Amino acid sequence: MADWIYVLATNFAVLIAAMVLLWLLSIALKDVSFIDSFWAFGFVLVALVTYAMTPAGDEGRKALLLALTAVWGLRLGGYLLWRWRKEGADKRYVALLERAKGNKHLFALINVFLLQGVLLWVVSLPVQLGQVPATPPALGILAVAGAVLAIVGIFFESIGDFQMARFKADPANAGKVMDKGLWRYTRHPNYFGDACVWWGLFLIAAETGIGLASVVGPLLLTFLLVKWSGAALLERRLKRSRPEYEAYIARTSGFIPMPPRKTAGAPGDPA
Repeated sequence: MADWIYVLATNFAVLIAAMVLLWLLSIALKDVSFIDSFWAFGFVLVALVTYAMTPAGDEGRKALLLALTAVWGLRLGGYLLWRWRKEGADKRYVALLERAKGNKHLFALINVFLLQGVLLWVVSLPVQLGQVPATPPALGILAVAGAVLAIVGIFFESIGDFQMARFKADPANAGKVMDKGLWRYTRHPNYFGDACVWWGLFLIAAETGIGLASVVGPLLLTFLLVKWSGAALLERRLKRSRPEYEAYIARTSGFIPMPPRKTAGAPGDPA
């Protein structure tokens, strides 16, 4: 069996097994919200399993992919786990399960855990295919550019999360819109940073040839963040709960950081 097929098949099996175990845990906890933290931890698991399965791969590229994935995944997973423990069940998942017909546990297994397992497997293609032995083995300029982009993404996402956590910790900000710091330039600095990380990992993997096929990973992640479960879902809720959010949308870039736009009738808006 080709190395890349073995890697992909093994990782798929590992993720599905992990998701079934987490599903059983969710039944005991009566909450599925913790799955968001495993979304990040799961990428680290995939990177580690792939590293162990590819002893003939280039050590420099493998180490770089593993290190960047670990720093990103452990930081994000830890933050999401802390937020879940602090804030409790995620309203998005509560609403999703309330709409379920039939057995809610089976619904959660299919539509939360197994679905996220498959999505995680696809998005993680750069750290899977990028570690498979290929030519050229040595890191090149594309890998350097990818590492820089991934590091920028990690810092961008981390700073955005820190600024939002500090904002929400102040009772005076209850019901208000966060539009300071990085949030002044993009409505979703955390999602933008996330995308940068995975496009960076793709660039590192792309040098191997077969790694080019992993482009589907960052493409899917960007779609999820912008159009499906990320920004689009969040903004529909914020428009209903925060009257100021429409004005924030009018002056602030939706994804890529840009200077705030001037808005008619709002002389105090930042230029």
